[in-house]
Amino acid sequence: MWDDLVRAIALVLVIEGMLPFLSPDGWRQAMIQAGRLSDKALRSVGFVSMLIGVLILYLTR
Repeated sequence: MWDDLVRAIALVLVIEGMLPFLSPDGWRQAMIQAGRLSDKALRSVGFVSMLIGVLILYLTR
């Protein structure tokens, strides 16, 4: 179980590192725009992202 968790975290880090590596300026602009969003909008984006992740996990198990 712990091995799977460590692998999942490693995969998240690899995926999240791809955009700043491939397009640093585009990533920077996206982060600037995200910083301008309200707390409610950021929470909504985070919640939808979590739901999609849970759905993908459910469908692939």
